Amino acid sequence: MLSADDEDAAWMLQVAAGDRAAFARLFDRHQARVVRFCQRFVGDAPRAEELAQDVFIKLYKSAGRYQRTARFQTFLFRVATNTCLNELRRPGRAAEKVEAPVDDDTPGVIERTPHHETPDQVLEGKDVERALNLALAKMSDRERAAFTMCRFEGMAYRDIAEALEATEAAVKSLIHRASLQVLAHLDALKAGTRPAGSAA
Repeated sequence: MLSADDEDAAWMLQVAAGDRAAFARLFDRHQARVVRFCQRFVGDAPRAEELAQDVFIKLYKSAGRYQRTARFQTFLFRVATNTCLNELRRPGRAAEKVEAPVDDDTPGVIERTPHHETPDQVLEGKDVERALNLALAKMSDRERAAFTMCRFEGMAYRDIAEALEATEAAVKSLIHRASLQVLAHLDALKAGTRPAGSAA
């Protein structure tokens, strides 16, 4: 029996040969995670849905360039990252504030709070989520991409490096800096202050 990775790769090769049913299977399997990635990246849920559609259109059109030696998720997230970067760089976008809103249906770095936990524990979970969202809005584009792939998608440094066309050392540095920003925002929220360098 094929692993999910091997199955994805086989389907992608079938897409390259013109098999639309294989593309539909890839879309069904990965659409939700691509939407989630785009939402964390651009901070706009409706636009994230549109960007995810763009990602799969580009994926379909670029299927002929896919090599079996590359992991499908690496190929997918390279397309998704470039699509989101283009969105953030489009004229007029720079004036829009990137804020990743708290979405109780979206998996985060922390597990969702079990129903039996106390109100204080629930509040603490929301504080972590808020700190995370504030930090995401302040990260550089590449920090946000690396952090999202690592902490939300569980991708290995090697795969993130391939998706970003960077070295593993550079990816580790990006994730380290992004993680420090999350911790700074969490500490600031607990103290009722703003992290150094944050806008008023």
